[in-house]
Amino acid sequence: MEKKIVILNGSPRKKGNTSALVSEFTRGAKEAGHIVTEFFLDSMDIHGCKGCFGGHSSNECPCVQKDDMAQIYPVVKECDVIVLATPLYYWNMSGQIRTAVDRLFALEEGDGNLLRGHDRSSALLMAAEGHGFEDVLTYYDHLMEHLRWKNLGHVLAGGNGAVGDITGKPELEQAYELGKSIQ
Repeated sequence: MEKKIVILNGSPRKKGNTSALVSEFTRGAKEAGHIVTEFFLDSMDIHGCKGCFGGHSSNECPCVQKDDMAQIYPVVKECDVIVLATPLYYWNMSGQIRTAVDRLFALEEGDGNLLRGHDRSSALLMAAEGHGFEDVLTYYDHLMEHLRWKNLGHVLAGGNGAVGDITGKPELEQAYELGKSIQ
């Protein structure tokens, strides 16, 4: 059955190691017959959450701020799977992806929760120079629990500092297989 997959790519590098994981995941997902929409967050104008609790989930753009999140909200509302793709920065996700995830909160406000539950699933793709993924996995697991999304798994590719370091590594095949495994 065809799934609608949204990838939030929080890497600042379009051709970096995280983006290589995204490419392989996308290839596998498309081969499995799914529709994939990727948002490269670093090239979008997305502002930090104001914590104003002024959002209304049923609005076309549920947040009071009018920026490029308006492109993401309608696609997320309709998707089955959300993939968070990010490099590891200081034992957490990049600022680009954290900002977008924070802003998704608007879909939980107002006149109906359009983010939590809804039979959604998620996967995590990460590349890093080091290997210290424990803290970010704790955050991700708590996020999945709060949102009531099924955790499809993750690909964590350590030892990849320079652009292209991931070339030929098994994590690329793992990302492809994770994309292909979505049912």
